[in-house]
Amino acid sequence: MIFQQSWRWYGPHDPISLAAVKQAGAHGIVTALHHVPVGEVWTVEEITKRISLLEESNRELHFELNWNVVESLPVHEHIKQGREDRDDYIEKYKKSLANLAKCGITTVCYNFMPVLDWLRTNVRFQLEDGSYALLHDFVDVAIFDLFILKRKDAEKDYENAILEKAKEKYSHMDKEEIAILEESLLMALPGDEKGFTIEKLRKGIRDYEGISEDQLRKNLVYFLKAVIPTAEDLGVKMAIHPDDPPWPVLGLPRVMSTAEDLKYFFTEVPQNSNGLTFCSGSLGASPKNDMPAIINKWYERIHFVHLRSVQRDHNSCFYEANHLEGSANMFELVKTFYKNQQKHQRAAIPMRPDHGHLMLDDRDKSFYPGYSAIGRLRGLAELRGLEFGIVKSHQA
Repeated sequence: MIFQQSWRWYGPHDPISLAAVKQAGAHGIVTALHHVPVGEVWTVEEITKRISLLEESNRELHFELNWNVVESLPVHEHIKQGREDRDDYIEKYKKSLANLAKCGITTVCYNFMPVLDWLRTNVRFQLEDGSYALLHDFVDVAIFDLFILKRKDAEKDYENAILEKAKEKYSHMDKEEIAILEESLLMALPGDEKGFTIEKLRKGIRDYEGISEDQLRKNLVYFLKAVIPTAEDLGVKMAIHPDDPPWPVLGLPRVMSTAEDLKYFFTEVPQNSNGLTFCSGSLGASPKNDMPAIINKWYERIHFVHLRSVQRDHNSCFYEANHLEGSANMFELVKTFYKNQQKHQRAAIPMRPDHGHLMLDDRDKSFYPGYSAIGRLRGLAELRGLEFGIVKSHQA
């Protein structure tokens, strides 16, 4: 097949059990050691503990689960900021890679987004069918930035039309709407129970004062040139996740958003271990990104795949659509992956569905937004059927 069907699992505290993952039909487990502080070494002992949970589950049911991708091995903010102690954190990162390789785990997803990972303005946006999706609205980001975060000189980062819409909308928002917006934008990263406060976010942004897009780009190249040779020696594939959304947010620069960004970093650090997590949702949020062209250009650098689709309503506003709907043209993407696989005679690439809708019985349960069971089950089933149909139609 084209893909190794996989599932993101947050470890022993995940409300979705490994037994449930098996019933979804995924064999690959995408997980991380979220309890290890960012910047500290992932030891063989801790890695082995996580592997043992999968082995125990495999003994109970003869349905094999394999930890095939790390998502994520976080990059410390001091590396992104280019601070004096970044080499110390890079050495710890390389030790973690070595320990993962010793344990047979050789695909690592990470990102280089300052302070925040993905950003949404409503994590319970109700769709016509009654299910809930994740929404990003640029006007709401401006409202948060201007009137809740109150970032200094924030108005300089928005066009006049957006500023006027933000002021008008904010003047009519009630306390509940403001609370929903604040909660959504301060949402903790998956696996991070501490989350953000307004003050914590303000401090994080202050730490990037004076760091331009160009400087952040140089800091990423510095990190890659230090880490990728080690990854090559270990047989580890590093797969950077694109920015989500693919444009600057809250005054923070972003440098992994476009096809031009990919070309720059893959040219600067040409080893194959310097690769990509192809996320059709993150790249697809911008109409400027020709995703089939990106697959064709960088297929051999794509080490991990997130398949999801966003529906772009207008500039900088989108919500998570059903996996086979929205703006992504999932049929064309999967077909492009298949054609490249046949051309290059490559083994299946790990893939997982992403940001499933909160639906059916899951609506009354507690899940991290985008990571409920039934919504991702639906997404994986739809993607499995699409993949099966494309492969079979070409073999007929």
